[in-house]
Amino acid sequence: MPKLYERVTSIRKPDWLKIRLHRTADYAEVRHIVEQHNLHTICSSGKCPNQAECWSRRTATFMILGDICTRGCRFCATQTGRPLAPDPQEPKQVAESVRLMQLRYVVLTSVTRDDLEDGGARHWAATVEAIRQENPDAAIELLIPDLDAKHELIDIVLASKADIVGHNIETVERLTPEVRSRAKYRTSLETLRYMSSCGAVTKSGIMVGLGESDEEVLQTLSDLREAGVRIVTLGQYLRPSLEHYPVAAYITPEKFDWYRQKALEMGFDYCASAPLVRSSYLAEEALKSVQPK
Repeated sequence: MPKLYERVTSIRKPDWLKIRLHRTADYAEVRHIVEQHNLHTICSSGKCPNQAECWSRRTATFMILGDICTRGCRFCATQTGRPLAPDPQEPKQVAESVRLMQLRYVVLTSVTRDDLEDGGARHWAATVEAIRQENPDAAIELLIPDLDAKHELIDIVLASKADIVGHNIETVERLTPEVRSRAKYRTSLETLRYMSSCGAVTKSGIMVGLGESDEEVLQTLSDLREAGVRIVTLGQYLRPSLEHYPVAAYITPEKFDWYRQKALEMGFDYCASAPLVRSSYLAEEALKSVQPK
């Protein structure tokens, strides 16, 4: 009998999931630089629906530590397997890419590297430091793995003093064992709680449309806020392929607006909530919301 995530989704995508392109002069320039220098961004490789809009605002996301993950989450299209050793030149290369693209806001993400003794923490810190040295005026946001909630590893990342440090909880507690590989809901919360307790501006993201209830989404938001998270994003889960976890429902823009209002009522400084929202969407706007007035 096929597993749940092997079933074909028969739900038709609604009109509100159609992508509206924002092709400005800034977008065209960034795209030209990326193609000319063969730069790698998760914006392109991940086929993000917001690529044109973000590049128009000089914002881009880079994936470090390779493209092979040691975990196999059922929502994610990233390849699972045995990764190569980290490239010691990557921090410098990313910093140079940021300079060439003239980025004002940089987001770093990565695969999970359970194979490394430090989970990649030192590589994260080295990349932030290289970007700072080459691009002193650029703001930097991190979207890190859970690092098994090991405080000593999280400390290494936090010491690089990125502007925002995020970790996505991804889904509600009940669905976590179904959707995520090895990751645990409470481990993610502890990672976020510890980063918040250290004074970091923390951020997390939730996918909806996986079969969760409104009550479960609100409980997840409450758990994140209790953990000190200040910025949260909610977006529609879109199945990468028929081998991935199925979409249970397409959530309406009105319901996303409702989630946003509830999040703000809970005390989050900023909430981006819409069908096509992804972790780094309007990231620089979120930073403005947590800066001193």
